[in-house]
Amino acid sequence: MITVLGRRARILAATTATAGLVLVAGCSSDDGGSGTQTAAGGVTLVKGGQLTTCTHLPYPPFQSEIDGKVQGFDVSLIDLVAKDLGVKQEILDTPFENFKTGAFLNSDECDLAAAGMTITAERKKNVDFSDPYFEATQAVLADKKSGIKSFADLKGKKVGAQAQTTGEDYAKSQGLDPVSFESSDAVLNGLRTGQVEAVVIDYPVVQGWLKDKANAAAFEVAEQVNTGEQYGVTVKKGNTKLLAAINKALADAKADGTYKKLYEQWIGPYDESAASPSASS
Repeated sequence: MITVLGRRARILAATTATAGLVLVAGCSSDDGGSGTQTAAGGVTLVKGGQLTTCTHLPYPPFQSEIDGKVQGFDVSLIDLVAKDLGVKQEILDTPFENFKTGAFLNSDECDLAAAGMTITAERKKNVDFSDPYFEATQAVLADKKSGIKSFADLKGKKVGAQAQTTGEDYAKSQGLDPVSFESSDAVLNGLRTGQVEAVVIDYPVVQGWLKDKANAAAFEVAEQVNTGEQYGVTVKKGNTKLLAAINKALADAKADGTYKKLYEQWIGPYDESAASPSASS
C-alpha cells in the first residue's frame, strides 16, 4: 500500500520536441497564483505556459520514464491537448490514491490527471471524466510453472495486484486477497521473485511486459477478463473548458489517424474495439 513516504511528488517534463527530464524537489505550486494563464479557448491553467498533468509512474505503455524522459500513450495524447492550447505538457508524479479523490486537482497543483485510469461511478463523485479513450480488459499473468490456466485457478494461490487499482478491486470482489504493490514495476518484480504466483492487472501492461523475451519465457497470460473498463482523463469538477479541449483533441486524433498511429506505437496492433469505446457506456 502507499505510505506517507510515497506521497512525494516530482515534476517531470514530458517528451515534447524540446523538453528534457527535470526533477524538482517538492511540488511546484508555490508561485503565488501569479503563474496562472488563460490559454486558447479560454482554458485557465494552474501555471502559466504549461499544461500540468498528474500521473503515477511507472505504468507502461501509458506512461513511464524511457531514456530519461516520460513517454507513453497517455503522454502522447495529452501532448496533443497541450499543442492545441499553445503550451507544453509538464508531468507531476503522484501516488495513485490521489486520482480517486481528485486531491491534486482540487489543490490546483495539476490541470488534469492521465494515468491509464478507469472511469468509475465512485471516482465520478470527486472528478469529471473526459470521453472514454481506451477500452481495457484485466489479465491474469502467471508463472508457467504455477499450473494456473484461468482466473478460477487463482483461489488458494499467491496473487498480486497494483494497489488502489481496479485490478485489485476486481480480485477482491472475486474473493481473493491479493498482495498489494505500489507500482506496476513492483507487481512484475513480485512475480519475478516468487512473492506471488500470478498477478491481475490491465492487459496492455501485460502486453508490454511480454515484449521482453525473459518475461515471455517465464510467464503466460492465463486468461483475459472483460470487466467493461474504459479509461478517461480527469479534471477538477466543473472545469468544463479544459474538459471540452481534451475531448476535442481526442476526437480530432481519432478522425485524422493520429490516435491509430500512437496506438500502434505504444500498445501494438490496432484494435478498433479497444480504441473506440462508446462514450455512453
